[in-house]
Amino acid sequence: MSKKDKNNDVEEPQIEATETATAEEVDTRTPEEQLQDQLVAEKDKFMRLFAEFENYKKRTSKERMELFKTASQDVMVSMLPVLDDFERALSHIEDDKEAEELRKGVLLIYNKLVNTLEQKGLTKIEVRPGDTFNADHHEAVTQIPAPTDDLKGKIIDILEPGYKLGEKVIRFPKVVIGQ
Repeated sequence: MSKKDKNNDVEEPQIEATETATAEEVDTRTPEEQLQDQLVAEKDKFMRLFAEFENYKKRTSKERMELFKTASQDVMVSMLPVLDDFERALSHIEDDKEAEELRKGVLLIYNKLVNTLEQKGLTKIEVRPGDTFNADHHEAVTQIPAPTDDLKGKIIDILEPGYKLGEKVIRFPKVVIGQ
């Protein structure tokens, strides 16, 4: 591209950069040495690609195993309210002495449901009144004045049990803590 001078409309000559061969650009190696260097570079490239592929296989295998372990998580989460209802029904039926046969039937169904869910990897998180409250493992619903000084910061009541599916917590225990 050329520039024109405003005063006399004369084109300025464009300066082109000429490439000069430097000593670094001249390859004095033999063809065998050049091929050897290319072979080393290609081997390195291959090994890096192979290692990356192996890491990919391990990662996807691990993700697949985790998916299989927690594939039933949605079903388990939706079954937890049913399990809670069974536990509430059992606690109310035990108060009624006349419904002994009804209690046995409900208890049988409850035990069957619990066993089936345990076989699929569901476990109940054990929490007892008097345990120390830990925000990482419990969900505090409310705080009440502690009946005694030794129950401050401790669990006073469990409103809803927590459950784990494999190693993953799918519902934290809902607790009342003393303040």
